[in-house]
Amino acid sequence: MTQTTEAAQGAVPAPAGPRRPRIHRAWFVAAVAFVTIIGGAAFNSLPGLLIEPLHESFHWSRGEIGFAVSIDMALYGLTAPFAAALMDRFGMRKVVVVALSMVAAGALLSVWMTASWQLMLYWGLLVGLGTGSMAMAFSATVTNRWFVERRGLVTGVLTAAGASGQLVFLPLCAWIVEDHGWKPASVTVALAALVVVPFVWLLLRDHPADVGLAPYGGEFVEKPAPRRGAAKRAVTVLFAAAKTGPFWLLAGTFAICGASTNGLVRTYFVPSAHDHGMPITAAASLLAVIGVFDVIGTIASGWLTDRFEARRLLAVYYALRGVSLLFLPMLMAPAVHPPMIFFIVFYGLDWVATVPPTLALCRDQYGEDSAIVFGWVLASHQVGAAVVAFAGGVARDVFGSYDVVWYAAGALCAAAALMSLVIRRSPAAPALKH
Repeated sequence: MTQTTEAAQGAVPAPAGPRRPRIHRAWFVAAVAFVTIIGGAAFNSLPGLLIEPLHESFHWSRGEIGFAVSIDMALYGLTAPFAAALMDRFGMRKVVVVALSMVAAGALLSVWMTASWQLMLYWGLLVGLGTGSMAMAFSATVTNRWFVERRGLVTGVLTAAGASGQLVFLPLCAWIVEDHGWKPASVTVALAALVVVPFVWLLLRDHPADVGLAPYGGEFVEKPAPRRGAAKRAVTVLFAAAKTGPFWLLAGTFAICGASTNGLVRTYFVPSAHDHGMPITAAASLLAVIGVFDVIGTIASGWLTDRFEARRLLAVYYALRGVSLLFLPMLMAPAVHPPMIFFIVFYGLDWVATVPPTLALCRDQYGEDSAIVFGWVLASHQVGAAVVAFAGGVARDVFGSYDVVWYAAGALCAAAALMSLVIRRSPAAPALKH
């Protein structure tokens, strides 16, 4: 048997095209992307923890600090579609390495800031551009290039990476802030981003054809030539998508998604709980637990997206989220009670469960441009988050409480549930079984 195989290999050169490894290389690429997103997401654990320490150290208003956070969130979203196009032009690896370096620089430079405009420059501009360049558009690019089958599952896993970063870094940063101050926490985040850089450079590959493979579950295709005019392409795709109704519905629902998660809960859950007498470390631990169940919920949502109609899943997710937010102000207390734990578990399962069905709808509607379209939809997500990140700080300064923002977010989620049901299916979309 061995001689026959060796003879055959000696007589016939290996054909160009896909090889069939026992474990497909796509899974290793997905693993590197997962670790990369965790490293980049480390910064997202900081804003909620540092609002009160920065307020006490520099006497900046919560509105000023919230404005810096809102710049970060807005740029995070607005950068994403251009990042997807840049990845088509220069490759994922180069774009992600530069992005991680920007996050590290912004976090490290903030240690020496003395004025609020520096906070807006370092946190807002540098970190916003860096995190936006390897956000969900990065996940969409990895999924679209390396997978044909299991796209929903992989989308869920990569989306959950951000929550995994929160799970790792929130308790750690909370302990550092409480015992050593906010500056060591900022340095920790910078180091986390830098540690990931060698893994990206050595292990991430831009396209299956780079290593002679077909995408997982698909046929071998040649690597397309680099596309020039990345910025122009991103804007052209936006204008084309903006002429369609589904784009505005997807953008609107995802803006509400961002407002009710990153903008509100991630930014203001810890200071809100602290206002009710809960220690910062306890509140941060609860937020980290949301990350645990976020991983479970997002992966489950990816699995469900492969099997059920995406728009109906979105409607259910937003409706449940809205109900939970309406109850949250009544659950705030100095100690952690079972109803609060129930909220944390329930909300965690729903945190970014919206991403796999939203990306699936983008893919159905916009085909090969779906990663860039999803980047613009993500931009709306972050604009919604930015508005609430600023409004939440102002509301606390004016009313002395965050309650009004919780109730408003719950009502917006109800509107998002209705909007999801209005999204029409693409005529080319495959039939889904129920």
